[in-house]
Amino acid sequence: MSLDTVKRFDRIVAILIQLQSKRVVKAQELADRFQVSLRTIYRDIRTLDASGVPIISEAGVGYSIMEGYRLPPVMFTREEAGSFVAAEKLMQKYVDKSLGNYYESAMFKLKSVLRGREKDWISALESQILVDPTHKLFNDDLPNALEVLFESIAEKRQVYLKYQALNNETPTERHVEAVGIYQESGFWYVLAFCHLRNDYRQFRTDRMQAIKATQQSFTREHISLDDYRSKSDNVEKTKVVIQVDKKVVRFINNSKWQHGFVSEKVKGNFVEMTFLTPYVEHSFLRWFVVFSDYAKIIEPKNLKAKLKDVFEKAISNLE
Repeated sequence: MSLDTVKRFDRIVAILIQLQSKRVVKAQELADRFQVSLRTIYRDIRTLDASGVPIISEAGVGYSIMEGYRLPPVMFTREEAGSFVAAEKLMQKYVDKSLGNYYESAMFKLKSVLRGREKDWISALESQILVDPTHKLFNDDLPNALEVLFESIAEKRQVYLKYQALNNETPTERHVEAVGIYQESGFWYVLAFCHLRNDYRQFRTDRMQAIKATQQSFTREHISLDDYRSKSDNVEKTKVVIQVDKKVVRFINNSKWQHGFVSEKVKGNFVEMTFLTPYVEHSFLRWFVVFSDYAKIIEPKNLKAKLKDVFEKAISNLE
């Protein structure tokens, strides 16, 4: 059997698994995943169909498998089984209690179909992998926050929130229409249409004081999370150029991406960094203060004056 034949067989099996994992799969989605042409995907689908797999094809929509058709449990490789351990550790620490419990239940089902040596492989790894988030991601009194939000997005029903915004002394009560959930800079955020503000807002899960599903339907159609975030990238940004001592550059390499890092170039004992940031006076300036004794601002000039004001106020607070 040629290598190409083996590769095609593996691809066809993988296509079948993917078809069973989703209600509808587009041909382009399969072509992108396996890095082959659409013609190749069409041929592979015909092969599955000819072998008796009941595939439904709808022009302009995609492929699906007839409801009720299932193959016996798939066998996992040792490497795939090992990846479950990392996923389980992440889920235990980066989602709320309710979703974590659901994942734990799913993992027991996955482990039940593993062969003996894969089970031994997982057992050897489980106690030796640790995930320790640096932030508190959820309110301990809201063990099902993500579950409620997932249901809101899927069912298109509003959610009641009691939310403690950073710039408010007391929490506010809101009804929101959740559009999407994403993780950024170590925190979970919810993008939602807020009826209180009559606009889209971002809500951090650790600042939620209460959350409850409602029976109220969404009042409008929402753009996708990706579309909204790409749209927000078009907000006005300020170019900032700084020079940082080479000795400390490695300590800010991770955090610089959170502040609109664009490029850098070495200039003698310094590294000149360029940023495009929408939050110059607050987020960027406060971040710069942390290492400002090893750096200087090149532009804009007014940022230097604002930095001076910050230090003068800090000094006066020491008196």
